[in-house]
Amino acid sequence: MASGTWSLNAFKPPTRNGIGPSCVGLPAGPWPTLLDFLTTRFPNVSPQTWLARMACGDVIDELGQAVKPEQADNLPYPAHQRLYYYREVPDEAPIPFDEVVLYQDDHLIVVDKPHFLPVVPSGGYLTETVLVRLKKKLGLDDLVPIHRIDRDTAGLVLFAKQPASRAAYCALFSQHQVRKTYEAIAPWRAGLSWPVTRSSRIREAGHFMLQHEVAGTPNATTHIDVLEVYGDLARYQLKPVTGQRHQLRVHMLGLGLPILNDGLYPTLTPEGQLDHARPLQLLAKRLEFTDPVNGAPRRFESTRKLRLL
Repeated sequence: MASGTWSLNAFKPPTRNGIGPSCVGLPAGPWPTLLDFLTTRFPNVSPQTWLARMACGDVIDELGQAVKPEQADNLPYPAHQRLYYYREVPDEAPIPFDEVVLYQDDHLIVVDKPHFLPVVPSGGYLTETVLVRLKKKLGLDDLVPIHRIDRDTAGLVLFAKQPASRAAYCALFSQHQVRKTYEAIAPWRAGLSWPVTRSSRIREAGHFMLQHEVAGTPNATTHIDVLEVYGDLARYQLKPVTGQRHQLRVHMLGLGLPILNDGLYPTLTPEGQLDHARPLQLLAKRLEFTDPVNGAPRRFESTRKLRLL
């Protein structure tokens, strides 16, 4: 591997079968070899796994050269570079639900995502994600999500097709210029007055999976109303003004109305107890905005329906 300083125009390996390379920077440090750094930086990946990846040509330096196992285990640690690698998820379980492309043009793809399917690779999900599935089906290596919704949530997700216009679409969300409407099934409480605006401060709850409301200046606001009542349950309309992680789930819980089949709130479901027959009853139903490329008004609506389960 060549030595040097960080390069802004470094080589980036191509997408393989819909899977793009991961990238890690190599800072200065005490590691004798590259393998020592990798096993410290990624403690859940064994040295044998890294050496096997290298033997297959799946670890590449910023000049486009494959890193050989003997280089990683014997040569001095090459600081101040970027390293690319292709990760794998052994025995990744298939997700038996399909995403649907509702709309696409030269810049934008609108996808109607099912419950349980992650938007992007993370943890134990790689090929069974919307992003990788679309890249494989459409052959669009530059495709990236403009925003994300939880794996448990169904509904609309936007993807940018071109790097040149990507920032303009991302700015719509960062500048709160997208009108987002969700629907949820949750308990009905006749004593509450509707509509209601829930405004609170949301922070991590001590577990990486969970958020909760705390005292302090609000950083999350949601407008909530009732659409229909079905006995002990109701269908609610939720319009988030902000985009905090798990905001809608936390705000509904704060009202004493946990969303039906929520595996996180109020009780965290143990890993491995996923039930495809009982999806979270939360749907990203509608997105409205002015297209930053051509100025056209855009309104997209999910075709999926929530169920009283």
